[in-house]
Amino acid sequence: MAASFRWLLLLLVLSGAVWAWWRSRTEPPPPIPGRPALAATNHWLPLIPQPAAMSAPPAVLLATNRPLPAILRTTPPSVVAASPPVVVREPPVPAPAGGFPRPVRDLFEAQIALNRQAISPGCLDGVAGSQTRAALEAFQRKMGLPITGRLDTNTRPVLRLDSPALTTCIVTSNELARLQPVSRTWFGKSQQSALDHETIVEWAAEKSYASQNFIQRLNPGVNWTNLSAGTMLSMPNTTYPEPRRKAAFVTIRLGARTLEAFDAETNLLAHFPCSIAAKVDKRPVGELSVAVIAANPNYTFNPEVFPESAEARELGRKLILPPGPNNPVGVAWIGLDRPGYGIHGTPSPEQVGRTESHGCFRLANWNAAYLLKLAWVGMPVYVEP
Repeated sequence: MAASFRWLLLLLVLSGAVWAWWRSRTEPPPPIPGRPALAATNHWLPLIPQPAAMSAPPAVLLATNRPLPAILRTTPPSVVAASPPVVVREPPVPAPAGGFPRPVRDLFEAQIALNRQAISPGCLDGVAGSQTRAALEAFQRKMGLPITGRLDTNTRPVLRLDSPALTTCIVTSNELARLQPVSRTWFGKSQQSALDHETIVEWAAEKSYASQNFIQRLNPGVNWTNLSAGTMLSMPNTTYPEPRRKAAFVTIRLGARTLEAFDAETNLLAHFPCSIAAKVDKRPVGELSVAVIAANPNYTFNPEVFPESAEARELGRKLILPPGPNNPVGVAWIGLDRPGYGIHGTPSPEQVGRTESHGCFRLANWNAAYLLKLAWVGMPVYVEP
């Protein structure tokens, strides 16, 4: 009797074990605490075990084997309901074509960037001369930077280039037709139809605010003595901004040999190298004003102003010289209220600031032409020592 009972009990235990084994093969396991229950499905897929070292909560897969939305995969379920809305950010704006604007990379690019703000470093040449230093100082004052006159770590990120520093230009038959030799005598100049450029390299240099030597260095393969129409030249890509208003006043600093134009709020509008009188007694100090403005003027040669000239002493009379970039006053004349004094261009832009005049204030032709747009009759001109 006792033996029969023991066999019956053993049979029941074995039956229960078989039943439990069969249920484990046909039903999903109970939910794991801390994880949401899986969706009902005919094909149950097990949770993928996650490494213990992961910092983010483990991913949860739906029965379709597709991942949940990102916020459910990266946020504990208890926090999902209280999470703020997802902020959709605009895609980043692509960089401008060619990488511009960008900080200047070298001294030549700095000269171009300064020029485009009407801050002239003199004739463009890529050289760190005194006029480039003065232009950098003017820019640093304008921007409130430490004044060093160098392309330093404070200045380089602020001085930016908005387009390539070089461009190309095709020489046309019109430019070639303008060329003519300029007489070396006063009387010979007075007999010419115009005092225009003598060579294409001179024309290209003045057109691009550069030195003639620099233009030749940029174009080593060009035959300048036998240049034909259609020749392509590499040139500095520069121009001055179109003025939005007239200047309120101009300041000329004799010691620095610079001319600067300002608006009524003393914002710098232009900075140019300037030549001054050779004789100290010919350098007026104080307040002057603009009396007359003329673009492309002719020039009245007065022998009394050139006593050092043998030809002037022999002529004994005045001459009228025609307009042109090789006119003694260049392409612009801004007469002052002191007789015989004015601000004007010159046929020798590379000598501006390095040589001295008979009393007037000389600028490169392109600077004189730009100042003409800023000036007005009656505008104050302050000459400082």
